[in-house]
Amino acid sequence: MDALAILKQYWGYDSFRPMQEEIVEAAVRGDDVLAILPTGGGKSVCFQVPALMKDGIALVVTPLIALMKDQVQNLEARGIRAIAIHAGMTRRQVDTALNNAAYGDYKFLYLSPERLGTDLFKSYIELLNISFLVVDEAHCISQWGYDFRPDYLAIGELRKLVDAPVIALTATATPQVAEDIMEKLRFRKPLMLKSGFERPNLSYIVRNCEDKTGQLLDICHGVPGSGIVYLRSRKRCEETAAILRSQGIQASFYHAGLGSETRAVRQEAWKKGDIRVMVCTNAFGMGIDKADVRFVVHSDLPESPEAYFQEAGRAGRDGKRSYAILLWNSGDLKRARQTLSASFPPLEYIADIYQKLHAFYGIPYDQGENRVLKFNPEEFARHFKLSRSALHNALVYLERSAHISYCPDTEINTQVRITAERDALYGMAFQEPLMAPLLEYIMRKCPGVFSYAVPIDEDHAANAIGTTVPMLRQLLYQLSVEHVIRYIPCDRSDVIILRHNRLAPGNVDLQEKKYLALKERAAQRLEAMTEYVQQQDRCRPAFLLEWFGQKDSAPCGHCDVCRAKKNGDRAVLDAVLKFVRENPDAGAAEFKAYCASPSNGLGAEAMKVFRKVIDGELS
Repeated sequence: MDALAILKQYWGYDSFRPMQEEIVEAAVRGDDVLAILPTGGGKSVCFQVPALMKDGIALVVTPLIALMKDQVQNLEARGIRAIAIHAGMTRRQVDTALNNAAYGDYKFLYLSPERLGTDLFKSYIELLNISFLVVDEAHCISQWGYDFRPDYLAIGELRKLVDAPVIALTATATPQVAEDIMEKLRFRKPLMLKSGFERPNLSYIVRNCEDKTGQLLDICHGVPGSGIVYLRSRKRCEETAAILRSQGIQASFYHAGLGSETRAVRQEAWKKGDIRVMVCTNAFGMGIDKADVRFVVHSDLPESPEAYFQEAGRAGRDGKRSYAILLWNSGDLKRARQTLSASFPPLEYIADIYQKLHAFYGIPYDQGENRVLKFNPEEFARHFKLSRSALHNALVYLERSAHISYCPDTEINTQVRITAERDALYGMAFQEPLMAPLLEYIMRKCPGVFSYAVPIDEDHAANAIGTTVPMLRQLLYQLSVEHVIRYIPCDRSDVIILRHNRLAPGNVDLQEKKYLALKERAAQRLEAMTEYVQQQDRCRPAFLLEWFGQKDSAPCGHCDVCRAKKNGDRAVLDAVLKFVRENPDAGAAEFKAYCASPSNGLGAEAMKVFRKVIDGELS
């Protein structure tokens, strides 16, 4: 079956979007291809269609667990078998999923990047008939990308073991990042296919204002339809949503501090239109396919052109007129510079956080590799009397320097640690008959359970001892009350995965050269955003597109700069026409003298307009 037939059968479309077909054709030929498509450009089709045209299973690496699950559900709904493996799953769950991928009739295996380097995954590689190696959010593999993830570097190593074409996809790659992606992914021959980033229906507007709330209310009342308002503070999200509601606007807020069920409910309500305006941090929006967003407002200065372009691009995916509005003032620039400074704590501080992290969990030197830690940043910061933001930035850099993997908001399986002495267990009299076989199961299936908390598969454990999951949880709770075990119920939490055994002080390599380079690159991004909001001469999208290497873009004609220029040109034309009407016999010399008078406010461009009027080109 050819590509168009598959597109029609599974997606119901008669034709591809711009550049999709070229990307599909390159992949089917067996070429390694880097696809750079704007937000909402239909990246998933670019790898899903080729995978359905070939035998085997496509391995899809993506860091976004929510997006991973959403795509698996969408594929299953279309009758296409897909499976996902991510942080928070037990070893047995991962083993079962990989076994299904190897021997079941699956077409897609979604994998979070930290799973690539595990021995369990490597043991299955020869059993998996991998048709394509797909790298979503491919900018994460480049240390020059704004969202670098060291775990992505394992994909380059995987290419030594997997002889399958690579399809790398991103919406936010500068020329430097694009070259780095192809190098890190070991492209056999460089091939980059890039769609034009122009969004003719999207008007970019920048407003310098002190009263942002008043401006925001004007936008919400003046632009009908659904909207997103981005802020960087969770507290301000909640406060702003309350203000909008008080003015009769159906608004709610969304940030990573909310429970998973609350977030899912609000996201669905917004997609259905029950919530008109979502006030949120950048935790909202990834993978959301809502075509009729009429406006995206940034009420804080974004940290980079990449982040801004991606978030603003969530407006107007249906092709209708929409608005990307950025509100700023001088205070934003000062705060942004302070934030930049705080984003790179001193290396000594980062090294201290590394040691505190291990000490907090009682992990001795030369131990801890691949430990999965349920991490509560508020509790950790409170315990050591740390700044919450400084802690976060230190953890981000520890991830960038490949010491940890930091996975916010992850599903955590039930964990158990046996606190009683091993010999004492055999002489205990238990209240419930199933307690003894449960402990026997845990000791047999969970190595290390006497040393630290290990995850258990509740379904498998319940089946093994002949009970239900609710009863299993009750048994575990009772054993914890009797001080036989430490019981950590299943939950959602931030997760930290230790990439190696604990190092002694002085041996933690924080790669100072890379640290300084990343800090400089972050400063360049901030300066670009500062110039973007302050400049009044260049078309807004043309300015942004040049950051991504698309030079000499034509003015869009409908951003605030282009509209101001149009109005200015109209004013010049009106002045010229007025002069000609009042002085029908005047020539170029008389008009030049007229322009020379400061009171008339006409510059050199007026002479060009005058000649066009005289020649009949303008009227």
